[in-house]
Amino acid sequence: MADPQFFKKSQSFTLGELAEIAGAELADNDNAAYEIQDVAALDKADEHHISFLDNVKYKDQFTKTTAGACIVSPDLADVAPKGVKLLLSKHPYKSYAKIAQAFYPDSKPEGHISDQAYIHETATIGEGCTIENGAHICEGAVIGDHSWIEASAYIGPSVKIGQGCRIGVNTTLSHCHVGDYSRIYTGTRIGQDGFGFAIDPAGHVKVPQLGRVIIESHVEIGANTTIDRGAGPDTVIGQGTWIDNLVQI
Repeated sequence: MADPQFFKKSQSFTLGELAEIAGAELADNDNAAYEIQDVAALDKADEHHISFLDNVKYKDQFTKTTAGACIVSPDLADVAPKGVKLLLSKHPYKSYAKIAQAFYPDSKPEGHISDQAYIHETATIGEGCTIENGAHICEGAVIGDHSWIEASAYIGPSVKIGQGCRIGVNTTLSHCHVGDYSRIYTGTRIGQDGFGFAIDPAGHVKVPQLGRVIIESHVEIGANTTIDRGAGPDTVIGQGTWIDNLVQI
């Protein structure tokens, strides 16, 4: 279960509400009013929790679980332990993800600009933005509506960030455009020089990196990832891409 010191739970839900959230079906409609208080793993859940089975290697845990409810595919419903209420889904893990999001939604600040942030007078800041302590937003930068610039992030000259984005702590963005509803996690570096040089016995010669980084909408970029700009063509991260931590592009 999630540690309440770090993760704030929203509320309890009935199984009927969770079925609608998850795009799943109740195996027994008589269970629609049953109240679920939280999510939990198969081997940790009790009668107040909902769990899920997606990988058959955990089938033994499923047959022994004491969860109040479980999300399973229809073809595994017949091995559920007695008393466990079922939500049937063709994609149990996806259904679980939607339910977990309902219990633990992302925090979203109301919109506040810290007086300890630096914002150049030529920068454009959209409505409802949050800009935290130590953020540095350079000349000509554009921040879209309801975006969140976390502490000590650096937004370079003329960088454009779309609406609803979240730019993590201590990130550096230069020479780039970021589409709508994208999230860039802590410590990421975007738009730095690519590794371009001409080899010469007398000494290597730096090739100017004249491209940009174009990050399209609904992209997630993990912590401490580096995405360099190219020597000529842009580096493009397409819409809907998710990149793990510590990746170099």
